[in-house]
Amino acid sequence: MLLASMAVNAQEQKVTLSGSIQSDMMIAPQQDASIGTSAYDNEYFLTNTYANLNLQSKWVDAGARFELTQWPMPGFKDDHNDFKGWGFPNLWVKGKLGKADITLGSFYEQFGSGFILRSYEERSLGIDNSLLGAHIATTPVKGVTLKVLSGWQRNYWELNKSLVSGADMEIGLENYSPRMMENGTVLAIGGSWVNKYEENDDIIMAGPTHRLNLPEFTNAFDARLRYQQKGYALLAEYAWKSQDPNSLNNYIYQNGHAELLSMTYSDHGISLLAQAKRSENMGFRSQRMEHPASKASYINHLPAFTLDQTYALPALYPYATQMEGEWAYQASAAYKFKGRYAPKFKLNFSRVNGLSKARRNVTDASVVGTDGYQSAFWRNGDKYYQDLDLMYEHKLNKAFEHHFMYMYQNYNKEIIQSENEGGMINSHIFVYEPKWKINKKMTLRGELQYLYTAHESGDWGFLLAELSLAPYLMFTVSDQIGRCEPSSGEYGDVKHYYNFGVTGNIKSHRIQLSYGRTRSGYNCNGGMCRYIPASKGVRLSYNYNF
Repeated sequence: MLLASMAVNAQEQKVTLSGSIQSDMMIAPQQDASIGTSAYDNEYFLTNTYANLNLQSKWVDAGARFELTQWPMPGFKDDHNDFKGWGFPNLWVKGKLGKADITLGSFYEQFGSGFILRSYEERSLGIDNSLLGAHIATTPVKGVTLKVLSGWQRNYWELNKSLVSGADMEIGLENYSPRMMENGTVLAIGGSWVNKYEENDDIIMAGPTHRLNLPEFTNAFDARLRYQQKGYALLAEYAWKSQDPNSLNNYIYQNGHAELLSMTYSDHGISLLAQAKRSENMGFRSQRMEHPASKASYINHLPAFTLDQTYALPALYPYATQMEGEWAYQASAAYKFKGRYAPKFKLNFSRVNGLSKARRNVTDASVVGTDGYQSAFWRNGDKYYQDLDLMYEHKLNKAFEHHFMYMYQNYNKEIIQSENEGGMINSHIFVYEPKWKINKKMTLRGELQYLYTAHESGDWGFLLAELSLAPYLMFTVSDQIGRCEPSSGEYGDVKHYYNFGVTGNIKSHRIQLSYGRTRSGYNCNGGMCRYIPASKGVRLSYNYNF
């Protein structure tokens, strides 16, 4: 009745229609034994297609999403075919009632840094852990934001049976201090609570004669402080999770927690960042028996304190957050000299270590059903990842600019990729990117990259040339050169992963057509990764916004 009343009022107001279409397609994928491509089950057309439609008015908003993933692109088809399907998985309506917004249906939300709740969509990784239920956001008094929600989490084309509920409140204390308002000071405190209700599961056994007594309720709490004064900013956050035996922690009865401290400064061409994060047993899922390697059912998100690389070779060995626990550090500094064509430098350092763990009164190899382990807070375990990045940008004149990058990286393949071999990969990576603006409509850009390593995968090179004819066309040719790993498990001869592409832009339409090879590897974003197998064929991408 409430929605019907709001809909009647909406008819008297202006209604705005908007939407988007994104379709990534692969036509006639080809088999190529030399790079280890698969047969794709004799499929001749693969696609991940999404279409969004949104209605907005003064009192009511509504939206729907159509998805077609019945024949998914390489890397999105898993062993259980959960990603495959088509239909309308996301439907929602939102009523705007004064100081409150009420959403019924599918919604996304994040509390704080996401330590105890982050529902989001990342199509490049096949992630969509939206909640289906009710969400209320309100500002009852000045400077106070309150959110309350409850719903069931999406697991590809199904909903997990557990109920996820939570509340979040943030208070902007500067709203109550005229002096702080005059000085532009921001001082906010926030707190969050999330509860998962999941029925006890009888099939989990600890030994041949014992059944685990699994908690039906798991609670998580988060507290944070945010301060900002001119160019200075500080964020401190602490999260805690009650006992949550699951497939990620091998069904141990141990609380989880995470701590974060981040400090930044920016003024007069200089910017500084220093942050640290410690997490322990903070894998929080709405389905405790989800396969450990699956990206589905995550209620929370632990950000990776490493750079998300955009160049091909620096992104060859990306870091994936280890949910069992880690110490992560990141520091960066950037400086831009004064002047119209002055250069800019940036230095970044990231390091991630495991925790130093000791078992609690466990004599056998199995820890299922125990209290787990002990860990000294300040003591680091094995090195998981480390990189040192030096970047230099310089625009020499109106027509020419170039970028340099050097990266030294340590990558623990056995930990990050959960493999029994590979060890630590140490690599030096060099990148040079020139850009020449020939005239107002024509720009030529190139990339020259080289990765040196003594690891068995050997050195890699990457070449790219890109010609842009603004605002309609762009032509690209590239080649990644190195040794691939075919299905036999032995490294072969030097291979070329070539690609040829053309991109067209017509108003709100964007079409990209390419042909070539894609090397197997991991695609990562924010610490979450998906394995992408090798592929070869014609790719077509279409994007439209209205």
